[in-house]
Amino acid sequence: MKYTILILLAAALVTGCDRHQGATGNDSDTVKGSVNQQKDAVDSAAKDAKKQAEADADVEKARIEAKKDAAKAQLDADKKKVEAEAHVDKAKRDAADK
Repeated sequence: MKYTILILLAAALVTGCDRHQGATGNDSDTVKGSVNQQKDAVDSAAKDAKKQAEADADVEKARIEAKKDAAKAQLDADKKKVEAEAHVDKAKRDAADK
């Protein structure tokens, strides 16, 4: 009878340990899955951030190009104004010489 109780107790103890290790294995798999999901979320966020940065860069490039074009147009207008003033001054001198 003593041996039977000891054998049953040992069997229960071994079975309990196996169940605990199985639960630990499942917890480990759950943690790994969670970590993988977090990695995927980080990758997705980084990809979205890169797309946004590229879009922002394109907008900034367009602004710079527009400023350059506006500056060139202003310089062309200034040049034409100076040429017109020079032409008027020359016409005044020619008229005064006659």
